[in-house]
Amino acid sequence: MFQDFDWMGAIRTSPILNIIILCSVLTLGFAIERAYYYWKRRGNPDATLSSAMVAIRSGNVQEATRVLGAEASPMGSVGVVLLKHSETEPESAEERMGIALSEERLKLERNLSFLGTMGNTAPLLGLLGTVWGIMRAFHDMGRTGSAGPSVVAAGIAEALLTTAAGLLVAVPAVMIYNHYVRRMGVMLTTAENHTRTLRIEVDKARSRNGSARAAA
Repeated sequence: MFQDFDWMGAIRTSPILNIIILCSVLTLGFAIERAYYYWKRRGNPDATLSSAMVAIRSGNVQEATRVLGAEASPMGSVGVVLLKHSETEPESAEERMGIALSEERLKLERNLSFLGTMGNTAPLLGLLGTVWGIMRAFHDMGRTGSAGPSVVAAGIAEALLTTAAGLLVAVPAVMIYNHYVRRMGVMLTTAENHTRTLRIEVDKARSRNGSARAAA
């Protein structure tokens, strides 16, 4: 089907196609970078929560902080903030937890906007390239005075190439973007839920210690 198509000629004569190719390279690069980052941050929040709760129940807050500090997922960083400010007022602790979650969200969201933008913009770039190519094809036909089927078909095929290229960039970009957004949401929700569970355990430990001191 495409064995006789002049690919290099289309690349040389279509600036829009060159832009789409550049976007495809950047999209692939950002997708790989985010995949590696999420892989590093996956951690094991369930096991970390269990270990931290055991340490808190035994009254060893420093050990719980160490366990949370070694956790790669967002739950580790947010949990450390919670324990560092566990003696403050509940409103202040809640605010600091929210700030920590927002900071983790910013880290996880980095470069995702580019993937989402490519999912929306690449088809439009392809359409622009198609319009550009059709205009150029009609211009060439008017200049040469030939409107044979082979000339028209070749020009239209070259023009539609940019639409196909734009869709080839957009479809994977949208799929990857949606996957990362869902993964980010799961990581942040897990971090918030586990941190709140830790907070309940810290409050219980504080109440037990207060009751023990009052009884003594």
